[in-house]
Amino acid sequence: MKIARPRTRAGVAVAVTLPLIAGAFALGIPAHADGAQHGRHVLKTTKPQWATTKADRGSTTGSAKVTARVYLAGRDAAGLADYARSVSEPGSASYHKYLSARQARARYGPTKAQKSAVTAWLKSAGMKVTGTDEHYVSVTGDTAATEKAFATKLHDYSKDGKTYRAPQTAASVPSSLHGAVLTVVGLDNAPKLAEHDEELPPPGPVFRNSGPFSSYHGSKTATGLPKAYGKHVPYAVKGYTGKQLRAAYGAAGSGLTGKGVTVAITDAYASPSIAEDASEYARRNGDKAYRKGQLSQVLPDDYNHTKDCDAAGWYGEETLDVEAVHALAPAADITYVGGASCQDADLLDSLSKIVDNRLADVVSNSWGDVEENETPDVAAAYDHVFQLGAIEGIGFYFSSGDDGDNVASTGTKQVDTPANSPWVTAVGGTSLAVGKGDRYTFETGWGTDQAPLSKNGKSWKGLPGPFTSGAGGGTSKTYDQPFYQRGVVPDALAKANGPTRQRVLPDIAAVADPNTGFLVGQTQQQTDGSEKYSEYRIGGTSLAAPVVAGVQALAQQAGHGKPIGFANPAIYARFGTKAYHDVTDHPRGPTTDLAVARVDFANGADDSEGLKTTLRTLGKDSSLKAVRGYDDVTGVGSPTARYLKSFKRH
Repeated sequence: MKIARPRTRAGVAVAVTLPLIAGAFALGIPAHADGAQHGRHVLKTTKPQWATTKADRGSTTGSAKVTARVYLAGRDAAGLADYARSVSEPGSASYHKYLSARQARARYGPTKAQKSAVTAWLKSAGMKVTGTDEHYVSVTGDTAATEKAFATKLHDYSKDGKTYRAPQTAASVPSSLHGAVLTVVGLDNAPKLAEHDEELPPPGPVFRNSGPFSSYHGSKTATGLPKAYGKHVPYAVKGYTGKQLRAAYGAAGSGLTGKGVTVAITDAYASPSIAEDASEYARRNGDKAYRKGQLSQVLPDDYNHTKDCDAAGWYGEETLDVEAVHALAPAADITYVGGASCQDADLLDSLSKIVDNRLADVVSNSWGDVEENETPDVAAAYDHVFQLGAIEGIGFYFSSGDDGDNVASTGTKQVDTPANSPWVTAVGGTSLAVGKGDRYTFETGWGTDQAPLSKNGKSWKGLPGPFTSGAGGGTSKTYDQPFYQRGVVPDALAKANGPTRQRVLPDIAAVADPNTGFLVGQTQQQTDGSEKYSEYRIGGTSLAAPVVAGVQALAQQAGHGKPIGFANPAIYARFGTKAYHDVTDHPRGPTTDLAVARVDFANGADDSEGLKTTLRTLGKDSSLKAVRGYDDVTGVGSPTARYLKSFKRH
């Protein structure tokens, strides 16, 4: 299983998780051909792409223990995908005719007979059944029992300099179970991590921004530093507040607060100080105080992999997500659903809790992985949950990544997952300028080149400097083009990988650049070892996702509380209107580059080791470009006041 990581921190961060193919009929994705041989039904999504003949290192030892989940397809997997599309597509006879969680289970959930049949088959093959729920049957067994159950050989394969187990051929189940089993997860073990309960660690080391700062874009010009692009540039903002972001995205003066809407946030683990931090942040920065019960948490009984997943590193992610949603939608309820770890299984469990109990209308997710690491089995399980959410009127929003086209970080041009799923809204990133009087000034696509101040302080060394970070985007190599992107996404992007049109990311965008980022408040471990609340500027598409989630809460309220659900069809239906800022990399003209100056503590905490002064050039997202119309950095653009108003008519 892959490890998911939060996407943010001081500047940017990385990501990791996994998904792939389900709902082929509804979204124009070619379904994997079902196979049946020797009385078996082949599960085509169960062999990882990295398990190649060249990487094969021979049979897995017979004593190796396998822990797996057999995911259940339910009563009508194809019908689920079809209804998920029709209930989400404007103009459809079923548009917004959502089902309750109970109705969804009754129509599309597994039957008792299916569960019993799957359980009996696994036991007869020598596997030990360790648990069942509405989505899967969990099992353990040695290599021989696993190979018998799934009619495949387990081999060891070389991957990234290490050796992992994976099925040599696609797994299969008895033909009598055709239609009952969606996929099996856990036959591969990349990476292998031991399971054990753990206590959560204390908060991580403090991070602070140095300054000088601008309070709004352009409020403080760096006149004492060299010019760039023909003029003195402004210092980076200290960090935008909710008041500034609400103004930028059309909420100021609207009267919309997100009242009556619930936003869920999923991350791994849970910050032990989140309630106090969120309350203190609201008090200090002019946000509405939380009412009793407005912020709640749904947490697992135990945690695991706290060291492997850097549990304390997720505390800042939860804090950012909660504070950003509240800043945009101050009356919305927020439900944090924490995962027991950053692994697929635990994150899937968090998402399933939301769907099974209809815990929210909007779900913000700021984690993921690169597409080359996704495994088809887990992807199918994710998409199944997203489809169930769609028919219940739940929309899932995923950050698109913080490494641009991922070439600098992986050597391969690729998109991120689960943002690549056509069943979620992929949220890209911008660099945002909010001017005096909270006036929206401009946005560029988020992509940063960094040049240090020369030793003599008279120039910027190697201007504009190398690429450091930027919004994820591009063309999926996994999914074909979904119906809602047809006629909007240019063929130059859709066909970037060949003659077949494929899914392109992102769908929509909001502020993400950490140089034009959000002020966040969190309890951190200070340099003297004490734990104390402090504030710092933060960015990444981990910021963009909860900002858009907050905007969607406002839009749902504007639409008289009717859930928006899976939003992509509605988002693309508004393309080309004044519902969006059409974000480009050069809003001041094709030859005008924009930049800010930034001063940081060299050690990230204080001036004991000196300061670093750099120039950050905006709108330089690796090979990705924000241009007029749809683009692979900002999608259809960022929301405006017209976007919120448009929901009053629907």
